[in-house]
Amino acid sequence: MSGNIQLLSDTLAAAKAEGRSALIAYLPAGFPTVDGGIEAIKAVFDGGADVVEVGLPHSDPVLDGPVIQTADDIALRGGVRIADVMRTVREAHRATGKPVLVMTYWNPIDRYGVERFTAELAEAGGAGAILPDLPVQEAALWREHAEKHGLATVFVVAPSSKDQRLGEITAAGSGFVYAASLMGVTGTRESVGAQAEDLVRRTRAAGDLPVCVGLGVSNAEQAAEVAGFADGVIVGSAFVKRMLDAPDHAAGLEAVRALAGELAKGVRGQA
Repeated sequence: MSGNIQLLSDTLAAAKAEGRSALIAYLPAGFPTVDGGIEAIKAVFDGGADVVEVGLPHSDPVLDGPVIQTADDIALRGGVRIADVMRTVREAHRATGKPVLVMTYWNPIDRYGVERFTAELAEAGGAGAILPDLPVQEAALWREHAEKHGLATVFVVAPSSKDQRLGEITAAGSGFVYAASLMGVTGTRESVGAQAEDLVRRTRAAGDLPVCVGLGVSNAEQAAEVAGFADGVIVGSAFVKRMLDAPDHAAGLEAVRALAGELAKGVRGQA
């Protein structure tokens, strides 16, 4: 492995060596502004996140629930561009030395150009990309360029994924596998449920990649529950909601820093 995919793998391995899950946070680029989004990511790292996913705002985010859609709308109205996403990755990684991925739908990459996108993401210090709507069988071009630039290719699996499909995905992916805890869109929920634990078990049986669980985790207790069976706990909507609900930007930064701290205790079994 080369590039920052190695940093991502080392980070996940270090968490495992400590006997805990990694805490992976998600925030969209350009929300509430480009500079404000960079500050928010730094605050989340400061609070205890191990990895951050930077969302590339999209006008039709099919996997995302209303909270992230609202943040995406704010970013898009603010004029966010892919160059701003790359700047967000660069500044967040440079300031913290920690792994930063981009989470994006395929269409923006396809329009931008795969070679251009992967080259710029690697140059910015990005660790890779999470591609929720890119089927493995259509991913050859992306994977070729991602491997050339030392980037992780993170695919998403769901409780509906059959075992053979899980095998194909773990063989084609790198970095980790993103296990969607339930069918549906992102958002906070009362319970993450047994489906997620079964999906992690089946995904691990299908390959060697770490398995990180997202969709629905919003507090330390849920983080502790998921940390009991997953290699990483992914939290997105809860961070975005803290920013949206804050009376001003400074309060929003403090709120996401505090939530990261609570969740970091959760993944360590200290909730």
